[in-house]
Order: sequence, then structure tokens, then C-alpha cells
Amino acid sequence: MGNYKSVMKQLKGKKNKINKFKKHNKPIKRDYGKAQSVCRQCDRKGRGIINKYGLKYCRQCFKEIAKTLGFSKYN
Repeated sequence: MGNYKSVMKQLKGKKNKINKFKKHNKPIKRDYGKAQSVCRQCDRKGRGIINKYGLKYCRQCFKEIAKTLGFSKYN
């Protein structure tokens, strides 16, 4: 996403090139799939998101917060 914004700054004032760039490179809002699931705490997208019980945390954040949420680790 950051790369998209930097290119838009470079094309400032070039209407035709901006329109062509937007047509082919604009980020798409997804309604399903990996791109839809985002961590509540750190905004990581895609893989490693725990959606069970409505948690919506990535595995790294879940590991930090698990004790406070009442989860315990079994051996």
C-alpha cells in the first residue's frame, strides 16, 4: 500500500498517467479470503489469524495475550 501512495505523489499533475495507474494498480477491497482477516492489535493480514471464538488475533499477539484472556498452555 505504501508503494501505491509514493507513486501517486510522483505522478501528481499528470492526469492521464494517474488515471491509467489507478485503473491497473489500485488496491482492491476484498470481501473474503486472507486479505479480509486482520489482527485487532497489530494489523497483520493473512496467515496466522485466530478467528475461533471471535478472537481475531494473529498467533504472535495471541501468545502475548492468552493468559489475560484465560487460556492456559497444556503439555
